[in-house]
Amino acid sequence: MENPQGQAAGGERSSAWYALLVLTCLNLLNYLDRYVVPAVQVTIKHELALTDAQVGLLSTGFMVVYMCVSPVFGWLGDKRSRTMLIGLGVAIWSMATLCSGFAGTFVLLLVTRMFVGVGEAAYGTIAPAVLSDSFAVAIRGRVFAVFYAAIPIGSALGYLVGGYVGAHWGWRHAFWLTSALGAMLAILAFRLHDPPRGSTGDGDDSTPSSAGLLDAYRSLWKNRLYVITVAGYAAGTFAIGGLAVWLPQFLITARKLDNAAMVVGAMMAVSGLVGTIAGGWVGDWFAQRNRYAYLWVAGLTSLMAAPLAMVALTVPTPSVFLPAIFIAGILVFASTGPINTLIVNLVDPEIRATAVAACTLAIHLFGDGFSAWFIGWVSDNASLERSMLMVPVMMALSGAIWTVAAWSRRGRSA
Repeated sequence: MENPQGQAAGGERSSAWYALLVLTCLNLLNYLDRYVVPAVQVTIKHELALTDAQVGLLSTGFMVVYMCVSPVFGWLGDKRSRTMLIGLGVAIWSMATLCSGFAGTFVLLLVTRMFVGVGEAAYGTIAPAVLSDSFAVAIRGRVFAVFYAAIPIGSALGYLVGGYVGAHWGWRHAFWLTSALGAMLAILAFRLHDPPRGSTGDGDDSTPSSAGLLDAYRSLWKNRLYVITVAGYAAGTFAIGGLAVWLPQFLITARKLDNAAMVVGAMMAVSGLVGTIAGGWVGDWFAQRNRYAYLWVAGLTSLMAAPLAMVALTVPTPSVFLPAIFIAGILVFASTGPINTLIVNLVDPEIRATAVAACTLAIHLFGDGFSAWFIGWVSDNASLERSMLMVPVMMALSGAIWTVAAWSRRGRSA
């Protein structure tokens, strides 16, 4: 029997919170692994004699593979043991990261980063579905806020660990350290409990779906609010992905800021943690009063973040651009919990992994799957200062899509 908080009693409740702990640690390591590259990319660029476009391609190559493989693991996650697939994914990405540290050419480094995308696709698409079947709707926004708070913290640690280890022992050691941590967490992932699908009461199917992949995607395409939510997410991901990859180099070259990776990492850790947790709690509270609360929270915070990001990228005074970056970070990350909660809430439990996978494909295909490369290409042909101005524009677009969607549904009962 479930208690008022939506959790099963005794061991099942403990299992749910333990799963949240392990999966959050994995999410943290996931983003630490991704953002080790931006932290050491200046060193890699000089050692391997790369252009800015090639540097951007390291992130783009990872994202292309990640988004293309995600639908496969999403489909498997709705039919097979989800915890076994997560453990397999973590093991693959840890091995690929280990090999990244041994790469001696651009091609080899690109290939290893692409294989990291294979491993992370398994984890990234399935973990939200496991959490959805572990925690009830009433507290899911807060649970997802904890889970997704690992994104800014992990990204920040990627900058900090990469910057520190790279400065003292070289960029290769940063990859090797990340790989060792991943191997240890892979063991814990294999041992997690996989809860029955729909076990938290917001669906009636407790068995893997027998529907085909095409049927599942047709169902998602017909879900108009799901499609609109993902469209806004794609625009926001373009902005966040481009900013995360290029902000350290922008601060070094355009603002002459020493230790830019460390500065960005510290600000991202604090602003991201505050924004993500606050967004999840506000979303859950507001959702008791308005069924489109998650859209309102995500849309309005993104709209407020856009002008601050513009100030941060155009005003050269540190006392202005540093606080602007920090506050914009809080507002941008406030949308993370609400939007990801909405995505799993909008679909049936038996296709949640597929829904997350489809979202992953879309946001990377139309978002950060090419934003890092595109910003680098514009930088090569114009300047990094000009190319970075795409970031606040896409933030505003993201916020506008979500806000208009929420506004158009005011007064509806469903």
